[in-house]
Amino acid sequence: MTLITRPRRFGKTLTMSMVEKFFSTVYAGRKDLFEGLSVWEHEAFRNLQGTYPVILLSFADVKEVSFEQARKMICRIIKSVYGQYRFLLDGDWLDENEKEEFRQISVDMEDNEAAFSLKALAGYLYRYYGKKVIILLDEYDTPMQEAYVNGYWKEMVSFIRNLFNSTFKTNPYLERAIMTGITRVSKESIFSDLNNLEVVTTTSEKYEDSFGFTEEEVFAALDEFGLSEQKEEVKQWYDGFTFGKRPDIYNPWSIINYLDKRTVRCYWANTSSNSLVGKLLREGNGELKHDFERLLSGEHLMVPVDEEFIYDQLDGNDAAIWSLLLASGYLRVYSYEEYYMGSGLDYRTDPKYELGLTNLEVKIMFHSMVAGWFQKSRTDYNGFVTALLADDVKTMNIYMNRVALESFSYFDTGNHPSGEEPERFYHGFVLGLMVMLRDRYVLTSNRESGFGHYDVMLEPRRSGDDAIILEFKVRDSEEEADLSDTVAAALAQIEEKQYEASLITKGTPKEKIRKYGFAFQGKKVLIGR
Repeated sequence: MTLITRPRRFGKTLTMSMVEKFFSTVYAGRKDLFEGLSVWEHEAFRNLQGTYPVILLSFADVKEVSFEQARKMICRIIKSVYGQYRFLLDGDWLDENEKEEFRQISVDMEDNEAAFSLKALAGYLYRYYGKKVIILLDEYDTPMQEAYVNGYWKEMVSFIRNLFNSTFKTNPYLERAIMTGITRVSKESIFSDLNNLEVVTTTSEKYEDSFGFTEEEVFAALDEFGLSEQKEEVKQWYDGFTFGKRPDIYNPWSIINYLDKRTVRCYWANTSSNSLVGKLLREGNGELKHDFERLLSGEHLMVPVDEEFIYDQLDGNDAAIWSLLLASGYLRVYSYEEYYMGSGLDYRTDPKYELGLTNLEVKIMFHSMVAGWFQKSRTDYNGFVTALLADDVKTMNIYMNRVALESFSYFDTGNHPSGEEPERFYHGFVLGLMVMLRDRYVLTSNRESGFGHYDVMLEPRRSGDDAIILEFKVRDSEEEADLSDTVAAALAQIEEKQYEASLITKGTPKEKIRKYGFAFQGKKVLIGR
């Protein structure tokens, strides 16, 4: 049994369809489908075409907001597969009890009936064809992602585990199985009973050039379409995927759309809601958002990656989040390092990967995502930015308090409300500044300058603009009488730690550096300079 993970729109479904048509008895004698291809040059392979019963199903459409509806959708899919083999009810292939069980396969069947259903069908087909069955399951992890996002993870795990155990583990009628998906759900979650599972992920060398387009294929297509002059632009937008040790893989969806429309834009990155990724980044802690700021500014991260992760442990598990972003295609691997401790190889620690945003298309998608975080308060947010650029502190305070009141809860995780932990909000707020002011300022946060680490620095890209330093502080009720004292403490820290040092070193005059203190108390904010 093989599990192959790849980002969406990379030809997983097409591959499953091809495998079905090669092996399925339904396509016996259809040599026209494969003549002229490499596989047809080998007699041993030619003799396999059309010789196996095949069960093909996809969970791609299981995107329900409740477990009950998701369960019904999976049962509906199984019922549809049964419908393809109703001919088994004719003749004496099944006894009367089996025929009755066949007819009882429905959207509302019991859990135990659903769990046993594919195993039973494989047995019926084995009896009819005299050969074991190949089972193909496409987008196996879609129900798991939706379960995590919509809060019914435990129920879905129990249901899927029983289905998979019966279908793939204890099924004596199974010849071979292939599953595809985006992520590698942990073995402990749904694969605990599957000991014969081979997993091929984006970091595996096996099949490394079998999904997506290679650069040679993309450039040849551009030449054929008379677009040779656009190679560098296309590379900047759509290159960057690395599978195994094979770099320069392009996502097929964007390339096909570009060749059709002859213009660069976000094609692949906008083919899903990106809801899970958005949830994890929005509700993540300040450190996670800070690392995300670095990615958006073009930096790379050296982080541990665990490709086998548990969805219900994603909250607060940064390594799992980077793993998800890598598996989903939003990050690419630039290098890989094994780390060792002590004097012997027995002290090896988890490997670390150097990760960066995949390409320009992904970067633009993330910019749009961050901007969407402030959609409800867009007018106030824009008003704050305008006031900041104009050095209008009074108006900054008006708009910032409106933004905070509207947006604090949006950055809540449930376990750590933003009103109690404002860094979750203000790091999201900083990401918003980065997106809105990216053409005018280079924005950095939590970097060393002078004798400490400033919170936020905006370095102008054009002459004439002021540089800006922002320092955030939560009011300490034991030491500060009110928010004005907290503002004063923030401004004093800017001076004491000499955060302006790096700007002055680069030639920015002191009089062209503005400094603001932000004081937080719950959802209240006070800004001063």
